[in-house]
Amino acid sequence: MSNTERIIRLKTVLDRTGLSRSTIYRKIVEGTFPSQVKISIHGAGWYESAINRWIADPVHYREEEPAE
Repeated sequence: MSNTERIIRLKTVLDRTGLSRSTIYRKIVEGTFPSQVKISIHGAGWYESAINRWIADPVHYREEEPAE
C-alpha cells in the first residue's frame, strides 16, 4: 500500500459500485467484497484500491488473506 492510499466512505462506494448498502454488508460477510477500515470510533471506510479491484472483477473477487 502506498502512502497516498485513499480511504473512501460509504456514499462514494455506493455511487461507484451501484450496490445497495445491505448488499455491500452481505457481501463483506460472504468475503466477496472488501472489508471496511476503521478510521475513527464511529467511522469507517474502504481502501480505494480494494474497491477498484472489486469493480474490475466483481464475480471473482475474494478478500485477500492478511500476510503474516
